[in-house]
Formats: sequence, structure tokens, C-alpha cells
Amino acid sequence: MKCVRQAVLAVVTLSAPFVAAHPAMAQDRPAIGVELDSDENRRGLSWSGGRLSPSADIFATRGALEASGRIVALRESDRHGGAGVVGDLSVGAGTMLGPVTLRGRVTGHLFGGAGFHADYVELGGSAAYTLGPVQVDAGADYAPAQDAIGGDNLYLHAGAQAGIPGTPWTVLAGIGHSSGKTDDALRAARLRPGGDYSDWRIGVSRITGPVTLGLDYVGTDVSERAASASPLADARHSGDRLVGRVRFSF
Repeated sequence: MKCVRQAVLAVVTLSAPFVAAHPAMAQDRPAIGVELDSDENRRGLSWSGGRLSPSADIFATRGALEASGRIVALRESDRHGGAGVVGDLSVGAGTMLGPVTLRGRVTGHLFGGAGFHADYVELGGSAAYTLGPVQVDAGADYAPAQDAIGGDNLYLHAGAQAGIPGTPWTVLAGIGHSSGKTDDALRAARLRPGGDYSDWRIGVSRITGPVTLGLDYVGTDVSERAASASPLADARHSGDRLVGRVRFSF
């Protein structure tokens, strides 16, 4: 859709001034990181066909404005039509109301090497409450109806994480639910294989200086039989698994 392409280009254009290491942002030094995951897993679904996935990312702020970019290897993912890479570009804003942090953003997902026009845009908002070493959060991400995802998609999520005092360890847990209207069942299976579903995550991470090590157990209630109706559902990689990661931050 022409309007979706224009929206994606707008995200790229708006991101550039904030993501670049411009002298005007000296007071808000960008955070940069590289990561290697045993699987690029989002909302309980593998985006890399269960294979190793390297990535690089950048996050920058200027006042209340925030921008980020991430590029991820998808390893010719079946879920995204054989795409070899995806770039996630976001712009948004954040503010604090006492102990609560509110954020809103627009994100463009741009796929390289897909066998069809796979790019799509989604809007997101979240709220996080921090008390000592504990943080709880909840939010929603909504992708308006687009041909690339066969309809629209709403993802509701909530989670919590807590640092263990006196140690470099953090434990986390989260749940989510994906729903939406289906216009094209083949394309809708990219984000909702077999229809609406729920996902969960339990994990632990260890931060030592710039290095983070993590291990998560992720799962979904996706029915492999229902998901197998579409090749884009990648039914083999829509279920429970362990995901390991190592990250280096600059």
C-alpha cells in the first residue's frame, strides 16, 4: 500500500536527526549495542527460523524525544517470505509522572530480501512503574490494517523484572496477547499464526560491565496444526523454546 510505504519513509526521515551522533546531542550520548541471540524471538514467535541471529542497535534521546534503530539478521525467514534482514526504526517520546514512565512511539519494520512487500508500521504506547529494584510495565502495540500483514494486529502485554540485591542478576516475566481482524489469512499468519494467541516469557540475565548474558524460556498457545495452514506461519517455530543471548553495550 502506498500510504504504508510513505509512513515507513516518514519514520526513517524522522529518525535520522535523533539517531545520528550529532554534536547538538552531546548531552544525550546515544547508547549502542551488538547482540547475538540463539533465536530472534518476538511475541513467542521465531523470526529467524530457530537459527542464530546477530543484531546491532542504537538508542538516542533529546529532551522528551526518543529514537532508535535496530538491524537484525532473519536468516531467510519463512515467516517473512525469505527475508534475510529486518530494520526496526522508531521515533517517539517519553515522560515521567512521579514513579511512572510513559512512552509512545511509531515503528517501521523494513524487510530486506522478502519475496513480497513485507514492510509494515505499528503504533505503540506503554507505562512502567519502578519501585527500588522492581519494575512493572504494561502496554499496547497496534498495527493498522495493511496488506503486508493481512489485516490489522493488536498486541497487549504486561511484564515485570527485578534485580536481585547485591548480585548482578535480574529475573523477568511477561505475558502478551495478539488479536486482530483478518483480511488475508495467508499474510495474517505472519503475526498471528492460526489466529489470535497468547504468549509468555520467563527469564534471567546477568549484567557485568558492558556485557549482558541472558536465558529466556518463551512459549505460546499456538496450535501447530492450525498454524500449518499458511507457510508464513512457520508452524515449526511458533512454540516453546529456550532462547539464549549475549550482548555488548558501548
